[in-house]
Amino acid sequence: MNKAFIKEPEQSDSAYCPRCGSLGIAVGEATLAAQLPPEAQAAIAKAAFFCPFPTCEVGYFDSFERVVPASKLVRPAYPKEPEAPLCACFGFTRDDIEDDLNEGGVRRVRELLAKAGRGDAPCLVKAASGQSCMSEVQRYFMRRRAERSQGE
Repeated sequence: MNKAFIKEPEQSDSAYCPRCGSLGIAVGEATLAAQLPPEAQAAIAKAAFFCPFPTCEVGYFDSFERVVPASKLVRPAYPKEPEAPLCACFGFTRDDIEDDLNEGGVRRVRELLAKAGRGDAPCLVKAASGQSCMSEVQRYFMRRRAERSQGE
């Protein structure tokens, strides 16, 4: 078939997971190289997307709808693995948030946000999404605090 009649996928900074329909998070070659073994990297484009939907089996996908399952990641990644650290850079876990809530403070969360906000955190290669965990940690903290105030 003549290439003039084949529609190439549009290059975009956004794409939706071909399995669950969630908006993907754009990641680059450095993130993929740090998160996937070489054979999995070869199965996907150098510019791809992380699927952030917790129960979707897709870890990464590209504009051609090729997927790499989350099970291929070199280490467990939140939110795909609920027990994985919320912050892969500094090992901050859900238990750290629970400890802060049990103590009625935010010391651990503040310490993490200070470290993560310095600008030298290795999020690009440590986080499966290639992004800072700050918003996810704050969102999780607020959700758990609200659940506790409502008596879970």
